[in-house]
Amino acid sequence: MSRNRSLPHAHVSTRKRLSQNFLTDAGAARLIVRSSGVTAEELVLEIGPGDGMLTRQLLAVTGRVRAYEKDAHYADRLRRRYAGDNRIKLFHSDFRTVRAPEEPFAVVANVPFAITTDLVRWCLAARQLTSATLLTQLEFARKHSGDYGRWTKLTVTHWPTVATELGARIGRGSFHPVPRVDTAILRLHRRARPLLSSSERADYRRVVALGFDGVGGSLANSLRTQFPTRAVRGACAAAGIATDEPVGFIDPDRWLVLFRTLRG
Repeated sequence: MSRNRSLPHAHVSTRKRLSQNFLTDAGAARLIVRSSGVTAEELVLEIGPGDGMLTRQLLAVTGRVRAYEKDAHYADRLRRRYAGDNRIKLFHSDFRTVRAPEEPFAVVANVPFAITTDLVRWCLAARQLTSATLLTQLEFARKHSGDYGRWTKLTVTHWPTVATELGARIGRGSFHPVPRVDTAILRLHRRARPLLSSSERADYRRVVALGFDGVGGSLANSLRTQFPTRAVRGACAAAGIATDEPVGFIDPDRWLVLFRTLRG
């Protein structure tokens, strides 16, 4: 704590601007790494390692880590700490600009709150991603895993290829500075066998986008703008969807039934 108080004012401002809340609880860091399931030979990308609490736990289980830190101060500290250590490569860069590896890899990170959605989108777009274990705001993790009983367009769109689930909760006391909210692990796992073929997935994404357009206050009304009323009624019935049901309440499994029925 005394070291943080002695940081130059300019660096403290940078920390706030980059939405940095550093993990200080080694037990929580071990829990995140265990939840990731990464193996000794697996390539792991860490986003925003900061002071390296999570980095240390990753290196205890795997020997191939690439860490990307946007804050020059911490990037330099980590480079000096791990100088000559072949298990890890440190990069001073914004992870959102990083090109995804062309080999299978996992992502493990205590995510900067302000750019969580950007990083989730990056992970979902990376074709060689096997999994992403992300410590996010609790509300974000619950929202994108369907824990509120509602589902986001992002989760529904990628469900045929990537399963999304809520992991353990981690209290705000595990961080410095202490954030105003609790956090939870959001786990993304690429399916070994997609639920739809590649050609089906393109059509599925178009139907999902149409459904989330929000025309008329229900999924059925949105679908009727491009599908015959009778087809929409039959597909909704097959999927157990009420014709006045808002789109956010439709879980991914019912979306798949709806899509397959509409597609015939």
